[in-house]
Amino acid sequence: MLSSPASATAGDAGALPAVDTAALTASARAVLDTAPIVTSPADATWTVDIPEIKAETPPPPPPPPVKVKAKAASRSAARAAAAPAAATSAVPQSVSGNAVLEIAAQYVGTPYVSGGSGPGGFDCSGFTSYVFGQLGISLPRTSSGQRNVGTVVSRDQALPGDLIWSPGHVAIYAGGNTQIDSPRPGKTIQFRAIWQSSPVFIRVG
Repeated sequence: MLSSPASATAGDAGALPAVDTAALTASARAVLDTAPIVTSPADATWTVDIPEIKAETPPPPPPPPVKVKAKAASRSAARAAAAPAAATSAVPQSVSGNAVLEIAAQYVGTPYVSGGSGPGGFDCSGFTSYVFGQLGISLPRTSSGQRNVGTVVSRDQALPGDLIWSPGHVAIYAGGNTQIDSPRPGKTIQFRAIWQSSPVFIRVG
């Protein structure tokens, strides 16, 4: 049979003494009794001040630069542009079987060299004297000297392989309105149209 708390306190030396909770909470109750009562109406509303935040959309990046492709020239235009060059460098039919022109044609593309008289480069009279020299025909080295060799013929009587002379220049007639010559610095030996205004045609041999 369990003993009552009183008997436990008196007869059991190891038991805890009784605690008066009313005395301990008396001061806290006094504070609560004097504290103001806060009430709020049932229809009370609450407001919160929130700063207005505006989201701004950044402007779109500029479009990439447009690459414009250069319009390719038409094939016909390209051929037309190349036609004059081809016409001046084409080997005329008169070369075939003509000893002078066959030798001269071997040097198409050789550069003009002032004072040049060898196969690596020629001036105008160096070229003509070299070509005729391959056939055993000796010509004066200068264009003025070559003016006085052979026989002067009219233009309508000129034959491919004749000389074409004008002051300061000499070339080889290639038939029609063409000649082959070493024209001036920066140019090369080519078949081209006769550009001299009043050339003298000279037949050598």
